[in-house]
Amino acid sequence: MTEITFRQALQRGLREALDADPNVFLMGEDIGKYDGAYAVTQGLLEKYGPDRVRDTPISEAAFVGAGVGAAVAGLRPVVELMSMSFSLVASDQIVNMAAKIRYMSGGQLNVPMVLRAPTGGGVQLAATHSQSFENWYASVPGLKVVTPSTPYDALGLLRSSIEDDNPVVFAENALLYATRGDVPDEEYRVPIGVADVKRIGTDITLVGWAHGIVTLMAAAEKLAETGVSAEVVDLRSLRPLDMETVVESVEKTGRALVLDENWRTAGFGAELAAEIGYRSSDYLDGPVARVSGTDTPSPYSRPLEQLGIPQVSWVIDEIEKTYGI
Repeated sequence: MTEITFRQALQRGLREALDADPNVFLMGEDIGKYDGAYAVTQGLLEKYGPDRVRDTPISEAAFVGAGVGAAVAGLRPVVELMSMSFSLVASDQIVNMAAKIRYMSGGQLNVPMVLRAPTGGGVQLAATHSQSFENWYASVPGLKVVTPSTPYDALGLLRSSIEDDNPVVFAENALLYATRGDVPDEEYRVPIGVADVKRIGTDITLVGWAHGIVTLMAAAEKLAETGVSAEVVDLRSLRPLDMETVVESVEKTGRALVLDENWRTAGFGAELAAEIGYRSSDYLDGPVARVSGTDTPSPYSRPLEQLGIPQVSWVIDEIEKTYGI
């Protein structure tokens, strides 16, 4: 095992995929000469050349559409957006093309494309660069939506996503790029659609994904100081969604809290809480607790921005309010 950053894990995943399959290529704004907005593609242009690491014009609709066409033609494009917020410009290509071609062709055509993009706030990029639309894309049949929280999962899920014959939205929370963790030295894969129990507990199940897992793990440590044993379940992907692992944990602990760093209204946390309540109502000691980001645009001011992002104290307070523990 070697300790690396989340950013390095993604870069290693891209290098391994490029080495393994000549049909894999990268495309996006400033991914070549500029090394990518978050330096994930640093050095790849020099190693693999402009045919496989392709800088594109500033036109998300154009290069995402080109990625769809390349995928249908038999290549495996990995398309990078500077921000998930910018995916809205290419929403027609993502939702009406990439997600629908396999179904509308009766299974004759595949779209093996990965759409990588940083998501979320906390890095002072203001309202139009700090949004998370994973929940939007998770509602679209035909897409897979992947949300890693650790370097281990980032690398393994990226390899699985690139090898998948379906279009995958690969959401990388911007607060995670510098986080560190151990990964195996040999190649490996993490299956899409399988949740992971990051911490075993007996008193309450804390469910989240992406950077929310960092907050939940810290909250679990705080709860342990007061004698509360929290189990942390990392979804790892929103579509397909592994509800079986979540339900198994909730039925063991009898309590559940869902953390969604995105807006509360119509967020994915609401879907998750509803499913837990429906499937595990006979086991719950109370309503499913919810913690989420605020229903506001993200401010540029760092102190104000932090007021909209769920904190450990929010989780502790919500558990006390809902379950009295």
